[in-house]
Amino acid sequence: MSNSDDAGERARQLPAGRRAALADYVGRHGQVTVAQLAERFDVSIDTVRRDLDQLDTEGLLIRTHGGAVSVSSTAPKDSGLDVRLRMQVEEKEAIARRAAEIVSDGSVVMLNGGTTNLAVARNLRNHRDLTVATNNLRIPAEIPPNAYRDLYVFGGSVRSITQTTTGPVSFQVDGNGEQIAVQADLALIAVGAVSTAGYSTSNLGDAAMMAAMMDHATKVAVLADSTKLGRRLFAKIADLARADYFICDTRPPDDIADALEAGEVEILTP
Repeated sequence: MSNSDDAGERARQLPAGRRAALADYVGRHGQVTVAQLAERFDVSIDTVRRDLDQLDTEGLLIRTHGGAVSVSSTAPKDSGLDVRLRMQVEEKEAIARRAAEIVSDGSVVMLNGGTTNLAVARNLRNHRDLTVATNNLRIPAEIPPNAYRDLYVFGGSVRSITQTTTGPVSFQVDGNGEQIAVQADLALIAVGAVSTAGYSTSNLGDAAMMAAMMDHATKVAVLADSTKLGRRLFAKIADLARADYFICDTRPPDDIADALEAGEVEILTP
């Protein structure tokens, strides 16, 4: 090994140099575990954890339970809500502000799970007299109380990793088990992937519930940040033309944009 190689290796072994190399490694691999990093950099588990905590504080990666993910990577399928909340934050906020603009005061609105719709809920602060129905367990804590007249959470099985429910788009209002279906003026549906084949997500139950929300709404707005474009996930929700509006932080690639416009879907961007 040359003297310059020796100097480079010594620099990497210093805390600052090691952390820089570690951040670069996570950035290149997207998602790694603490054990992988400890082996790769020949340091203890505790050292890796301290490095990850510091890099997370500096905004160079996202610390997760047992590892880290790159801030520039798309969230892994079914990753926890704590990870998703910190990815594409500015893009989701821009989408949320645009989505809030098409919500009318006094209307009935359905929102599905996902961090983009959490941002939408916060951006309804200037709205009044809404009736809101959701399967997103975090929305009751996020939506400003002055924005709604009534707030309902759909029942069903709870997916703790996404903090959502999966079940029928209806409510039981008495003791005889009869379900009352609901109808909304607007459904705001955040999806996991968008391609010319349609909208999709990674979970069958979620896909079925999103499709049902669409069917119970007069108008449908699909929300997706630009990292979702050109991807296909396991469970198809609907064709592109099922939406009335497609809201994204940037205009989609030409093939998707052309397919949306052919389906008479209005593309909305910040």
